[in-house]
Amino acid sequence: MNILYRVKSKLGKGKLFYILGFLLVVAGATGGAYAAFSDKNEVKGVTISVGSADIKLLQDLAGDLSSTNLVDTMQGPSFANISQTWTADFPLKVYNNATSSIDLFSTAFYETANDPADLRSSIYVEPIDWVDSDGNGNPDPTELGTNYGKKTIVKWKTEGFDFGSMTTGEVRGLVLRFSTQDLSTTKQGATATFDFELTGIALD
Repeated sequence: MNILYRVKSKLGKGKLFYILGFLLVVAGATGGAYAAFSDKNEVKGVTISVGSADIKLLQDLAGDLSSTNLVDTMQGPSFANISQTWTADFPLKVYNNATSSIDLFSTAFYETANDPADLRSSIYVEPIDWVDSDGNGNPDPTELGTNYGKKTIVKWKTEGFDFGSMTTGEVRGLVLRFSTQDLSTTKQGATATFDFELTGIALD
C-alpha cells in the first residue's frame, strides 16, 4: 500500500492502473527467480586514447626532423616569364607526425579574381615520388619513382591527388612538376596565384 500511495500521489488516479499493472507483470516475471544463484564479472578502467592526424613540412629539405625545421605552412615558388612549353620542378618533403598511419591527399585552391586569364586551365602539375637517397635535398633523376599523373590546376582542385598511406614517423618526398602545353599567345603577360594543400587522414 505504501508504494502505491506514493505513486498515486505523484501521478494521480489516471496513472494508477497502468503502474499497478506494470508492477504485477514484473512481479510475475521475477517472482520465482529471487533464490537462484548468481555471479558477475566486471571490466574496470577502460581507457580510450584518440589518435591524431598531424603532418608537417620540412622547411630545409636537407635538414633534420627537429621542431625548428618542421612547419605547417611554407611559401610556394614563384615562376616568372614562362613560355609555351615551360616546365619547372618544386620539391617538398612531408613528415607524418601523427600517432597512427595516415592517407595523404593533396588539393589545389584558387580564386577567380587571382587568375583573371584562366591560367589554371593551361598549367599542369605532375606529382612524383622522391626518395632523397643522398640526403642533399636536391632531386636527382635516379631518385624519382611513382608518377601520380598529370592534371591541370582545375583538376587538382576538383579531383586532387591520393598519395597513399604513410606510417608514423615516415618522411615522404615529392616533386611537383609544373608545365604548360602549347600555351596560347593570348595568355602573354598574364599572372595568377594558386595555393595547394596536403591533408593527412588518420587510418583506423
